[in-house]
Amino acid sequence: MTTDVDAVVVGSGPNGLVAAVTLAEAGWKVLVLEAQNQAGGGMRTEELTLPGFRHDVCSAVHPMALASPAFRELELAREGLAFAQPRIPLGHPIAPGDTAYLRRDVVETAAGLGADGPLWKAVMGTFGSRWPQLARAIGNPLRPTPDLIALGATSVWPTTWLMRGLRDEHTRALLAGIAAHSINDLHQPATALIGVALGAFAHGVGWPVAIGGSQSIADALIARLRSLGGDVVTGHRVRNVDNLPSARAVLLSTTPRQALQLAGHRFAPRYAKTLSRFRYGPGVFKVDWALDAPVPWSDPELAGAGTVHIGGRGADVVRAEREVAQGRVPDEPFVLLSQPTDADPSRAPEGKHTLWAYCHVPHGSEVDMTDAIEQQIERFAPGFRDRIIGRHTMDPAAMEAHNANDIGGSIDGGLADLRQLLARPTASLTPWATSDERIFLASASTMPGPGVNGMAGRLAAQTVLKRLG
Repeated sequence: MTTDVDAVVVGSGPNGLVAAVTLAEAGWKVLVLEAQNQAGGGMRTEELTLPGFRHDVCSAVHPMALASPAFRELELAREGLAFAQPRIPLGHPIAPGDTAYLRRDVVETAAGLGADGPLWKAVMGTFGSRWPQLARAIGNPLRPTPDLIALGATSVWPTTWLMRGLRDEHTRALLAGIAAHSINDLHQPATALIGVALGAFAHGVGWPVAIGGSQSIADALIARLRSLGGDVVTGHRVRNVDNLPSARAVLLSTTPRQALQLAGHRFAPRYAKTLSRFRYGPGVFKVDWALDAPVPWSDPELAGAGTVHIGGRGADVVRAEREVAQGRVPDEPFVLLSQPTDADPSRAPEGKHTLWAYCHVPHGSEVDMTDAIEQQIERFAPGFRDRIIGRHTMDPAAMEAHNANDIGGSIDGGLADLRQLLARPTASLTPWATSDERIFLASASTMPGPGVNGMAGRLAAQTVLKRLG
């Protein structure tokens, strides 16, 4: 293992790797240490069910990997990274034979939303047409821009408030389902922000999948890092920052809980106490399937949707997410489903398919949600279970075992409510810096928050260069 380095990055998820590459491009010699035997964090792809079936273990659909300034500036196509766009970004079946669609074209989407069509075009169309500015604004919310202010004014409200002003059930269902990516009670402020932003990016850049699986993103970042003289060592669990190779800077791509375990003795008591108060939200229960044929949707057009939200009416989604937020397991959970094989046939043997889905559950839940998830799919795809030839499940404990940042199954690096979006993980103009001048945080637990966007890593690395470069 390399010992003569300028920076050590602990963790090889999207933020850790982007931070490493950013420092390496500035001439620093960088070492990335990863506890697992495979690098990538939430971007790993594995044969979870049967040989030849490649499943994304965590992240699967990547609008921000296309829109994020961090990824756009890296131009990872030079390392072979490519994305495939599904024919339709999102389908949301409300009842058998009745589906709401978010299509790439905003006019086509609005045409299916009845009286809400003009409003959808005005809001989603405007933000979607300005997706580069929107991505920059979201990527660093500490630098307010007109686009960030407009987004906040439009959608800092609870999703349920915005739903009251909608007149078509298709629009209510679409908004609720997209906003539920916030993994929050949709009665809470700022949940609508997630819905509006992701909806706008669907029109601006689409909701693509990485060809070959999300692992391809990690592999491209690692190839770039190594071309710059950096290195990644897997199977190396860090237990104390004092045992790391001597370096000018240490970047922890971890949540505050692990940061305290690794470096709490180096932090000022007040700062450590603040980190200890960081909150983790609901978990997820995830299922991957190998199928011998496509999902038999009642609405055949759903076969072309890369992402499918299964939860019925908008009010049903709101109810299910509130139950989870209050610590209850819903009988009819809201299911987020990805069917990548139509856009990327390389994921499965010819004629076969992979399928990925999860639902939200209370933090650390031990309830097996396999049957509940499959029943939800069967509502809109009768005969689905007959096509299953392999199945793999992960409860919150398994998610955390796969990625230590998924505390209690929380895949967003910590609860992303309004309070922890504004102070993530602390109220500071440089939240990536810690009380120790050589230790920095570079994870989804810092600004700007969750998603495969690499911005927290980029901003952490820029903070390092500004302070120590």
